[in-house]
Amino acid sequence: MFFVLSKTIDVLLSPLSWALLVLLAGMVHRRGVVPLWAPLGAIAILVFFSLEPVSNALVRRVELSAQRTDRPATTYDAVILLGGMLQDRPTEWTGMPSYNEHAERVLTTFEVLHADHAKQAIISAGSSTPDFPVIEARVVAAQLERWGIERSRLIVEDRSRNTRENALFSKQLVDAHHFKRLLLVTSAAHMPRAVDCFHKAGLDVDALPVDYLSYDPSQSSGSFIPRAGALADSVAALRELVGRWIYKLVGYG
Repeated sequence: MFFVLSKTIDVLLSPLSWALLVLLAGMVHRRGVVPLWAPLGAIAILVFFSLEPVSNALVRRVELSAQRTDRPATTYDAVILLGGMLQDRPTEWTGMPSYNEHAERVLTTFEVLHADHAKQAIISAGSSTPDFPVIEARVVAAQLERWGIERSRLIVEDRSRNTRENALFSKQLVDAHHFKRLLLVTSAAHMPRAVDCFHKAGLDVDALPVDYLSYDPSQSSGSFIPRAGALADSVAALRELVGRWIYKLVGYG
């Protein structure tokens, strides 16, 4: 139930959805004759969240709360890699891994394993929908193996669909393997909520946040030309901010 609700909220948190609701409100208000404020309001919403300074401010808001706590001199029992970097449908179509802007997660995990900074890895990521043939954790494990990481060092957790399940199912594997020193790898924007969930599940993890997307606005103001990429970044940041609030509200973190 929570999984379905979270996906519904994702849609409602999109500025595109807000713009469509404004248009719909105008149509309902005048019964087919759309008042000028409706299209202008919809355009204003889309333009505002498509500006780079706006998207950067939102992304920076969620990324600055990520704390890096990994210890370079420590050899961890396991590095826990959270999913969210694979585009499953292009992967299914091409038969090759297709990664999104969060690919740095798997690259960093490879570096951690290659440098023996961690003995093993737990790759926590299930399928986007039930019965979908592409299971992210399995694809990523195969990728790491092709890069030279021994299969015996890779533990696949392929059931989780969200951050809470990442923590709960990883906890089962950690207990089964008697791991003590744990390193968590995920995106900087996602890290605070992930750490909260893992702590709630009873796991003490060090954090290695990656793939930062924001920058210091004092060094660059950014473009004031609306961009689709900036709109996507705004949507992701808004989703994360509300996701943190919901997770705390329901007691997941």
